[in-house]
Amino acid sequence: MKPIRKLAFVINEDKTGAVELARTLMAIAKESGAKLKLTTRFPVTPGFLKGFDACCVIGGDGTLLGVAREAVREQVPIIGVNRGSLGFLTTFSADEARAHFADVLAGGFKVEKRSMLECSTGRGAHDLALNDVLIKDEVNSRLVRLEVVADNELVTDYYCDGLIFSTPTGSTAYNLSAGGPLVHPAAEVIAMTPICPHTLSNRSIIFRENVKLRVFNRTITSRLLVALDGQRNLKVGIGSPVEISISKLKLPLAQRLDYSHFSVVRAKLKWNGGAAEAPKSGV
Repeated sequence: MKPIRKLAFVINEDKTGAVELARTLMAIAKESGAKLKLTTRFPVTPGFLKGFDACCVIGGDGTLLGVAREAVREQVPIIGVNRGSLGFLTTFSADEARAHFADVLAGGFKVEKRSMLECSTGRGAHDLALNDVLIKDEVNSRLVRLEVVADNELVTDYYCDGLIFSTPTGSTAYNLSAGGPLVHPAAEVIAMTPICPHTLSNRSIIFRENVKLRVFNRTITSRLLVALDGQRNLKVGIGSPVEISISKLKLPLAQRLDYSHFSVVRAKLKWNGGAAEAPKSGV
């Protein structure tokens, strides 16, 4: 990749060690001659990343999600440095960032393009999500009846606490907690997982890349809440469907050259099982 000459920093001051780490990385960036910009506010304001080569986010996955919409619109790669807990998106550890930041600034990184969901709840009410779109009752965690239509074909009615529509990137988030599948981030699909469905045979469904999904509220006494990445909400008009599809925009996410998705999954989910021994010839 090209060297990074203009670098923005987004720092979550509430994360232990984030400010100190930022000082170290900014000193490395200054030594490389990069022009710097800094904020501790997220979501970032529109235009914050305009004209920059990359954005270094120091915090947790929630911090990165607060930058994702602006980064995807400006097509600015995000370098995620984890000072949170799991950190599926902020894949650089603090030690890795300190050791390799100069190499990254010199162009020693690769960029993965991550799918995002486009969600609309009516005229003028639309937004993007990197992880997931959650549809549930607006006030209570009570059962709602949600009708799902894919490309004008009825899928089924779900009587459940809600539905999670997840990108492959977001499959390790709320989708996983609700019993949904892990999906490789390069897959061009949408995973739909019901939350506590009343019918035990209701399971996750994987939809193809260019599917157009519509969700109708069939519980007359309920108003719906549509939450994007657990950070922003869209209101749903009475009788209006929630429309979900894969956006044409993809988020550029910077990774180390030796980045391995399954290595990250094994580490974050603490999969401790060793590889099975290969059978010997003739056995």
